[in-house]
Amino acid sequence: MARLREQDADCVDAMLAVAGAPPLRRREPGFAGLAWIVVGQQVSTASANAIFARLNAAFPRLDPESIAAADDGQLRACGLSSPKMKTLRAIARAMLDGALDLAALAGSSAEDAHAALCAIHGVGPWTADIFLLFCLGHPDAWPAGDLALQEAARLALRLRRRPDAKGLEKIGERWRPRRGVAARLLWAYYRVMKEGRSGMALA
Repeated sequence: MARLREQDADCVDAMLAVAGAPPLRRREPGFAGLAWIVVGQQVSTASANAIFARLNAAFPRLDPESIAAADDGQLRACGLSSPKMKTLRAIARAMLDGALDLAALAGSSAEDAHAALCAIHGVGPWTADIFLLFCLGHPDAWPAGDLALQEAARLALRLRRRPDAKGLEKIGERWRPRRGVAARLLWAYYRVMKEGRSGMALA
């Protein structure tokens, strides 16, 4: 955050004044962390937590080997849909075959890490970037397709319209190579503004 302030002091300081420093939220960085994100796609937080708890109970070692060996009935009993079962199996196979090394992604560029994840069947751009941010702590991951992040940028930069993914990609260049840090701050700022705890706007 200190380095990000050096790049864009006025904007970053204004957001920090509203939202404060965002907490460092990290999840498990390996297969289990990516599985948590896949499970949480397009369901409520409560549902995701319940499904993931059942998955952990059924597979105490939530690793690629366990998921690759599981049958449809075991996975379906945890509450997984067919597409999510296919995605978890694709990730497991890629890791077991050596095609995907999750730990190594932290040292790759954001673009290369993003591409490696999106090459796996069922892993989309949002899933890839959220894993890079919240599980690996990649400092430059930038989920430009996230609607909340787009709206946060609109508010923070006083834009007339919410940028689309392409527009947010261009905006993110001002914070490279710490776009992931900027994303965390923008989300924190958006949360405060949405809840109406502050009427402040950024200059």
